[in-house]
Amino acid sequence: FFRLPFSMMLGLNEASMTEVRTGLKAVATLEAFKGLMSLLVGFGLHALAGQNLRKLAEEIVTNAHLNPASHFPSIFITVASSIPDSKMSLLAIGALVYALVRLIEAYGLWHGLVWVEWFALVSGAIYLPFEIYEIIFHISLVGFSIFLINILVVWYMAYVLFSKKKAESCPI
Repeated sequence: FFRLPFSMMLGLNEASMTEVRTGLKAVATLEAFKGLMSLLVGFGLHALAGQNLRKLAEEIVTNAHLNPASHFPSIFITVASSIPDSKMSLLAIGALVYALVRLIEAYGLWHGLVWVEWFALVSGAIYLPFEIYEIIFHISLVGFSIFLINILVVWYMAYVLFSKKKAESCPI
């Protein structure tokens, strides 16, 4: 249920149905990738909980052939040593919940569930003000690229949903 049969209800031709499905599957693939990356982060954070993070940070800096006394490596070591285990566990749980949401979204988009299409539109649009802020005050190529990808996803989801609305309101 929650699935719109495109060809019967909307009167869309086969070519536009294929385009919509292909686009939704592309967005689903992106969401699945984000979910899998978050899953890896969550498991990584869980594995690090209870570890001596200062020692681990020092080993990372040493293995990268960096001077632990220089500015950025020392900040990294200080921050890593100041994270309590309870925060690591909360971060791990948060990452795992985020991963679950992204993987459910990917599944729903892949299978054309309409409520997930609305969820994808809203959840993508929620990030836009934060991404705009980052671009204005902390411009970077990565931040700008993420913003562009998110704009494309939000635009595409709006296009799909409002095209369906328009097709539903037009007599067949």
